[in-house]
Amino acid sequence: MYLRWMVRSNHRGVDFGLWPGIDPAALRLPLDVHTAGVSRALGLLKRTANDWRAVEEVTQALRWLDPVDPVRYDFALFGLGVNGALSPIR
Repeated sequence: MYLRWMVRSNHRGVDFGLWPGIDPAALRLPLDVHTAGVSRALGLLKRTANDWRAVEEVTQALRWLDPVDPVRYDFALFGLGVNGALSPIR
């Protein structure tokens, strides 16, 4: 999460964008119970364990949607999980 804040552009006011030397395409989705649950519900993640291989799998799926900035969906996935909209975690 820290890398996401420091690397991604700050034009929206959420991220700082202080490390422009790192390509946002190289970032991985911060995986927690919320982002994992929603990712599974959306079919972005098949793996049942929340481990590094799951991070790689879901990030690869998100790269299909946006190869330049795959973690841009982090907040949306997290929010849907916290609100219980798509996550089996309640």
